[in-house]
Amino acid sequence: MDRKVIIVFITVAFLQTISWYYTSRNFFRINFFSSYQNDPNVYLYEYLYWFIGDFFTLFILAIIVIKFVLRENLEDYGLQIGELKSGIIFSLIFLSVMVILIWFFSATDSFSEKYPHLLSTRNSWETFSAYEFGMLIYMISWEFIWRGFMLFGLREKFGYYSVLIQMIPFVILHNGKPVAETFGAIAGGIALGILAFRTNSIIYCVITHAGVMFSIDLISTLRYRANEYGVGFDALINIIKTFL
Repeated sequence: MDRKVIIVFITVAFLQTISWYYTSRNFFRINFFSSYQNDPNVYLYEYLYWFIGDFFTLFILAIIVIKFVLRENLEDYGLQIGELKSGIIFSLIFLSVMVILIWFFSATDSFSEKYPHLLSTRNSWETFSAYEFGMLIYMISWEFIWRGFMLFGLREKFGYYSVLIQMIPFVILHNGKPVAETFGAIAGGIALGILAFRTNSIIYCVITHAGVMFSIDLISTLRYRANEYGVGFDALINIIKTFL
């Protein structure tokens, strides 16, 4: 039995369980919602509790395990620049492809009804900005626990198989989202895993994943405000004209 592998697996299990029960929106809804129910921003607080809570759970606590239990360097878990040129190129290619796909999927009813998850962001750019900042923090923790802590923690023992291992919980945690997104998480989890593996960094995974989520929310919000759900070039022009 490999001590490091055991610690990585058990830590991931514990941290994800803490996240599910104590730093989730549901925990906030049960324990704190009533105290803020008359505040118009209560749902924003709920999301920020989740984002910041998971940053502490999945990022800070994982770092503590690396430094004080495994006694290893954070750079070995993807917290470094890594292969800058390759990371930027692959991130730009991936984002370019995803933005095109998002443009088409965002025109569907199932997509427009789901995003942004916090619907009030569609009516206020201030709320939108606060929500997206929280989402960025969440994406850092999300990428670190899967593509950083788990993938790099298992790489020495399992090599490229660690890409597939970290993909499984990543996909499972997408259950309940639109079916296209959940199936897409299989390819996305593998692609992000390879990106981290090849560049020795999670930075480009954060850029890519956060960029995709921001694009989904922004395009969905712009469509809602312009009441434009076409997919042709004329629809794009109509949306741009609405905000000029």
